[in-house]
Amino acid sequence: MGKQGRRKMVCYALFLAALFQCKFWAVAILDPLDFLALQSIRKSLHDLPGSTFFSSWDFTSDPCNFAGVHCDSDRVMGLNLGDPRAGSPGLTGKIDASIGKLSALADFSIVPGRLYGPLPPSISQLKELRFLAISRNFISGNVPATLGQLRSLKTLDLSYNQLAGEIPRSIGALPELTNVILCHNHLSGSVPPFLSRVLTRLDLKHNSLTGSLAPDFLSPSLQSLSLSWNQLTGPVDRLLSRLDQLSFLDLSSNKFPGPIPSRLFSFPITNLQLERNLFSGSVQPADQVTISTVDLSHNRLSGQISPMFSTVHNLYLNNNRFTNRIPASIVDRLLSGGIQILYLQHNYLTGMEIKPTAEIPVSSSLCLQYNCMVPPVQTPCPFKAGNEKTRPTVQCNERKG
Repeated sequence: MGKQGRRKMVCYALFLAALFQCKFWAVAILDPLDFLALQSIRKSLHDLPGSTFFSSWDFTSDPCNFAGVHCDSDRVMGLNLGDPRAGSPGLTGKIDASIGKLSALADFSIVPGRLYGPLPPSISQLKELRFLAISRNFISGNVPATLGQLRSLKTLDLSYNQLAGEIPRSIGALPELTNVILCHNHLSGSVPPFLSRVLTRLDLKHNSLTGSLAPDFLSPSLQSLSLSWNQLTGPVDRLLSRLDQLSFLDLSSNKFPGPIPSRLFSFPITNLQLERNLFSGSVQPADQVTISTVDLSHNRLSGQISPMFSTVHNLYLNNNRFTNRIPASIVDRLLSGGIQILYLQHNYLTGMEIKPTAEIPVSSSLCLQYNCMVPPVQTPCPFKAGNEKTRPTVQCNERKG
């Protein structure tokens, strides 16, 4: 081999050495503990058929370039597992305990898939964690009480899983929580106090929670509260009167008794769902109600319907014990199209001022059947309202007495 050939061979060897060093440096730039943790996490999770999320996870290259891995310097700061695009098949497997080794992790999420098994207790080692969202999977077991050690946690979303047991009181004591979403699980026991002064959303619907709520259980900072489809009981008038920042409230399908506070109707709520409880007494808002949808159906409310409800777009007062005539202002708003839904069936109402020839706007729906009157206008009612048009006379006479 001539001098020129030997020179080319030396240059090629140097090039290979430099390439190897660059490749080694790309892998080694990540903290070794984080590197090993990612390897363990990868071994415990798999793409479902049709998913290609892990195709970029080649550990001979820089893990900070992997799909869903976000780094700051040599540490993993964010781990968002699974393809977030709608319709993606997602991942399957279990969450490996090595997740706790990513000590700088601030953001951890897993998009819908078929993950199963319990949440590893090691998650409580992630002292920097601010966002934890593992929703719409098959996570089972209890909500670890040790999550209460995550003092920086702002969002906790474990919804649509198979979690059981009680909600740990330690979670309610976390000072920085803004969003707690534990809906659609199998959680039982009582609702613990949520004391964070910055909490804005609490969603515990579709569980098996029981017990009552003390007046100081929830922060006045709440803007969205959903406790529907549980077995909660006890009066809530004092609690609700404090939550004057609410924009959404759903307490439906529980066993809450007692009065509905008048103050509630002046809050900046757009959707009020209190149906299917044991609320009783009269309902008398102090001013015109600006809430778009009000559902007070299937309770034990009584007295005259307040004309202050005439400004509600969708009003459900059916299946209660309301008496007397329907306020003229409500009828006027219905005929002008201002009320789109007015359900008053199954009460003890005695009449309404409306001409038999009056035409209900096509965009509006009125149901009056099963009251102490013959409906003055024939309107289609929901199928679930039944076929009877009026209450038996004896029932109406009993109400008058």
